[in-house]
Amino acid sequence: MIIVDTITYGYESGSTLFSGFSLEIAGGEAWTIIGPSGCGKTTLLSLIAGMLKPTTGTVRISGEEIKRARPRTGLVLQDHGLLPWATVRENTELGLTIRKYYGPDGVHSPLDMETDTERLSERVDYWLDWLGIHEFQHKYPVELSRGQRQRAAIARTLVLEPDLLLMDEPFSALDAPIREELQKVMNSFHAESGLTSVTVTHDIEEAVVLGEKILVLSNGQNSVPVIVDNHLSGRIDKRNDPEFLDRCSHLRNTIAAHTIPTALA
Repeated sequence: MIIVDTITYGYESGSTLFSGFSLEIAGGEAWTIIGPSGCGKTTLLSLIAGMLKPTTGTVRISGEEIKRARPRTGLVLQDHGLLPWATVRENTELGLTIRKYYGPDGVHSPLDMETDTERLSERVDYWLDWLGIHEFQHKYPVELSRGQRQRAAIARTLVLEPDLLLMDEPFSALDAPIREELQKVMNSFHAESGLTSVTVTHDIEEAVVLGEKILVLSNGQNSVPVIVDNHLSGRIDKRNDPEFLDRCSHLRNTIAAHTIPTALA
């Protein structure tokens, strides 16, 4: 579904993050991206999202070259970005409201977007209920916990029915129990929907819990992808088992092997 084809991208300062870098992500797969600070994790996610353009090479999704953000890509950020003056329900409906303004133009909204008000309202109810925040739908972000606010941000994305879900460290600001709870939520969602997803994380355990495949980036110039196959994705219940700990150790060693000392990077 996603083809990153020999892309090059770097900072204006001259530091190149990606050079001739290629990657293929099949439809329905759950990937995580991990690596040291400054390695290009968020940059790669932004290139896939169409918010950045590679200097050379192309990014294609379902055969379409990505030159701008596409309407069927869902994005969840670390900073939930909820409108403070809007209720949970109004925040969840935000993308639908914007789509209604543009109509089914194929640029800002899908050509086959749902327009029936009653069915859209039912869709909002479904995701608020599925994510366990329906009872808070008339509350404002300031009245919610961090975990509830992040659930609202996820609901705002899923209500748009994306075919690709991109998440940039969505749980990093949360306390461990809440983070693990939301990891279970996203595992359940992937198991039920089979939606293609790519999640950036700095947490090794989270990379193992969420990613069927784990992409390890270097803080130097990334040319050849380092991919770790992971059959323990979704097995958050195995977090303390020797096999899970061994996988985390292997991933930690892989990251260390592809981390260039700061003085040399």
